Amino acid sequence: MSERIKVAVAGATGRIGREVVRMVLEDPGLQLAAAVARSAGPVDAGSLVGKPDTGVTVSSDLSEALAASRPDVLVDFTSPKAAMPNAETAIAHGVRPIMGTTGFTPEQIAELDKQCRDRGIGGLIAPNFSIGAILMMKFSSMAAKYFPHVEIIEYHGDQKLDAPSGTSIKTAEWIAGSREEIRQGNPNEEEVIEGARGGYYNGFRIHSVRLPGVFAQQEVIFGAFGQTLKIRHDSYDRAGYMPGVNTAIHKVMTATGMVYGFEHFLD
Repeated sequence: MSERIKVAVAGATGRIGREVVRMVLEDPGLQLAAAVARSAGPVDAGSLVGKPDTGVTVSSDLSEALAASRPDVLVDFTSPKAAMPNAETAIAHGVRPIMGTTGFTPEQIAELDKQCRDRGIGGLIAPNFSIGAILMMKFSSMAAKYFPHVEIIEYHGDQKLDAPSGTSIKTAEWIAGSREEIRQGNPNEEEVIEGARGGYYNGFRIHSVRLPGVFAQQEVIFGAFGQTLKIRHDSYDRAGYMPGVNTAIHKVMTATGMVYGFEHFLD
């Protein structure tokens, strides 16, 4: 049996972080090396997911945890504010970062790519780990060649910190790569209420809905003469992201540089 991949989890007490901890503990090919959270207290990581003690105590300091446990991979589901410094800390320790946190700028991605290459390791920034969401983006890119008029509506809970979502931005990038920029709508239109038409990207609009009771959905709407096409993906449970995270952990071990988009890890 090959040696297990040692995994550290940042944001381990969060809702997605706990799912990552559970997934790692249930995969015989993975080993939980560290669990990091700012305000968990010195508890065993197993207690976060209702499992027996693992011998891994939740730490509040990422750098110290990485230095002590020397993991192969860091999986980070924290916050946009913490994401960049966490990724840089991981790389500095020679740990491959898998960032499920969104909000990275193109400049930050380029800088992290350079840092990874300087250390000879790989990393991943993934706006979405859902296989269904990746297919939604792919199908939208295909449709944009024939239906260049498009708008995106993305739905998340009211506690999400960034808008528009990383998934919608990634979708917009895929669409923009399949069509020329077209400034849609009436050229003389006027927003009676500022922001009513949504965020502008490559000639089309992205609308962000934030409501309690909503988890994560996205709809891409294409319009043409006499017809519309709607491509929609709905996520109902955070556990649905875990097969993708698991795949990313294994694939990042052979990657070089910072990869942007989980689709690059799919066969």
